Amino acid sequence: MLKEPIFPDNFTYPFVIRSCGGLSDIYLAKQVHGHVLQSGVESNIVIENSILDMYIKCDGITDGHKVFVEMTDRDVISWNSLIYGHIKLGQMKRARDIFEGMPEKSIASWTAMISGYTRIGSHEDALHIFRMMQLTGVKPDWISLLSVLPACTQLGALELGKWIHFYAEKNGFLEKISVCNALIEMYSKSGNIDQARQVFDKMLQRDVISWSTMIGGLANHGKAPEAIKLFQDMQKTTIKPNKITFVGLLSACAHAGFLEIGMKYFDSMEKEYNLNPGIEHYGCLVDLLGRTGYLNRAFELVNNMPMKPDSAIWGSLLSSCRTKGNLELAVIAMEHLLELEPEDIGNYVMLSNIYADLGRWDGVSRVRKLIRGKIMSKRTPGCSSIQVDNVVQEFVSCDDSKPFSGEVYQMLDLLALHNQTKDVFL
Repeated sequence: MLKEPIFPDNFTYPFVIRSCGGLSDIYLAKQVHGHVLQSGVESNIVIENSILDMYIKCDGITDGHKVFVEMTDRDVISWNSLIYGHIKLGQMKRARDIFEGMPEKSIASWTAMISGYTRIGSHEDALHIFRMMQLTGVKPDWISLLSVLPACTQLGALELGKWIHFYAEKNGFLEKISVCNALIEMYSKSGNIDQARQVFDKMLQRDVISWSTMIGGLANHGKAPEAIKLFQDMQKTTIKPNKITFVGLLSACAHAGFLEIGMKYFDSMEKEYNLNPGIEHYGCLVDLLGRTGYLNRAFELVNNMPMKPDSAIWGSLLSSCRTKGNLELAVIAMEHLLELEPEDIGNYVMLSNIYADLGRWDGVSRVRKLIRGKIMSKRTPGCSSIQVDNVVQEFVSCDDSKPFSGEVYQMLDLLALHNQTKDVFL
């Protein structure tokens, strides 16, 4: 176009700039920006927003800031682009400062912040922003519900999840497959598998994520026959299972001890669906062989895997060794775990229990000395969360910083005393 020569105008540049952003090439972005400045085209908010968005997509947050500061006029799109740029880089504190300074916020602004906090694992902040959005009178759309549901899932905020379910149903958002999928996952991981199944059964359309999430949820709740039956129902549809589907299916077989069925489905991955099993699928198979007492076959599988076994696989084998009382393989599994995760105290306790079950008190003594060693000094504290009065409280082991910690510990002491007294009378 330039060689003709035909010079671009205000209608041409936004498309060129958008295409440049799609390539994520910061050097090309600067060249196009320079061309716009040299062309003498009258500046307007559409072109300036396009340039700002281009820099954000090219990870040029510094250049994007310069464009934002120099803009003669800004709208909500300008602010949202800058916020998204910082969220994309994980800079939530900076994004929050810009968000707080916005003269006007759109639903996209709120949703971006919720998604950003969820993305970095700050689930409490995500719920806080969601509540602030509601208090300001902004009605959530289906995208904002998708953004907040993972936070509900991680924090176990079941009551809020139920409210979102009701709100989604009332506003017709359950027609969106992705919303239903998120609800199924939320209910499954919050312990309400029956409610998850109700959402699944009412879906008019399902994708592979719907089936995989439901099968995995049933497997995790010990409902192996139902998970297998659901997979068989899936096979009657036009939707093909993926690798995640088979993780749930094989996990169900492992928990139920269905050896032949599990082996058959594992083999079908390549033969029927052209899916190469990953390390998670081999892990399920090792677990299945171990649970059904075929420890030598499990060990042989571990040694012949096409990839290097990880700590989850060796840990699964170690657990099976305790169940079946196989000290020889337990020691081998522990040797590998020492290389992969030397600070995990659970592996040492498991090995100590195996020695104890076999009456090998010399082995118990040696392992306990290791537990007391310096290698155990760096322990990750346990934590849990609970929702009370629509507020999620997180508790960390040995942390008494909360204002109500004293009352909590007093109640725990009373419960412990009650149990001791009960044991005496029994």
